[in-house]
Amino acid sequence: MKSRDLLSVADLTAEEADKLLKRALDMKRKPMLQLLRDKILVLLFEKPSLRTRVSFEVGIRQLGGSCLYLSPEEVGLGKREPVADVARVLSRYVDGIIARTFAHGTLQALARYSTVPVVNALSDLEHPCQALADVLTIREKKGKLKGLALAYIGDGNNVAHSLLLAAALSGLNFRIASPEGYEVSKDVLETAKKFTANSGSQIVLTKHPVEAVKDADVVYTDVWTSMGQEAEAERRRKDFAGYQVDSKLLSLAKKDVIFMHPMPAHHGEEAAQGVLDGPHSVAFDQAENRLHLQKALLAEMFG
Repeated sequence: MKSRDLLSVADLTAEEADKLLKRALDMKRKPMLQLLRDKILVLLFEKPSLRTRVSFEVGIRQLGGSCLYLSPEEVGLGKREPVADVARVLSRYVDGIIARTFAHGTLQALARYSTVPVVNALSDLEHPCQALADVLTIREKKGKLKGLALAYIGDGNNVAHSLLLAAALSGLNFRIASPEGYEVSKDVLETAKKFTANSGSQIVLTKHPVEAVKDADVVYTDVWTSMGQEAEAERRRKDFAGYQVDSKLLSLAKKDVIFMHPMPAHHGEEAAQGVLDGPHSVAFDQAENRLHLQKALLAEMFG
């Protein structure tokens, strides 16, 4: 994976994804390995973050590397300075760019003009590091991936896109229940279907949460209104009425179901009050695993 970009889960082969998960579990047991000594990475963020920023910074430091954080005000991607110029300048200074952007096109432009690897730390199209950490959590909790059923309830957003691709790569069956107009991208869906030919993963698209959740091993949801969509919040609450994950919906899944959420969460909205803190929730283990998965990724790309 050295000298390559990671803009999408689809940039990985099934074998590379499996290797990442195994390495992440190993690094979780051995946290301090000096694999990034003398490496300097930059965190180039257009959006604020808790889990993404802290997990990357801590991971880089635990691996013996150094990192710089550049906020939106400091760079002004595409506003204060063209994206192409930022990419070419940073390439002269650092060993890699970890970018969190609004538009996926910004990431693609960074990768096009950069001479060092670019990692997608979130865009409006995908969130690959989140999805890979999610699959890691499922494997850790369930002992396997192949043949399990993951039910995703809610918006077919960037997290759903990456999770669909990660599931299709690994043999995890993926069911998604979304209201009309909020379905996953057709392009992402077509890519995922190509992966299923090798993995055996099954993909189910429905408008009905009950259909998706019935006998599921994993139930997953995300916010109805993501960062940058605040003006749509009221309309989205109406559109997603009936898509809340509550104890009644969870009861339709298997008895040992795990509940997942990438956070931040709007308690009482996409998940009923108490679900995130309930006995089925692994949301905080999921958040921790961002650190371990990203360390494995950094080690593969820059170590």
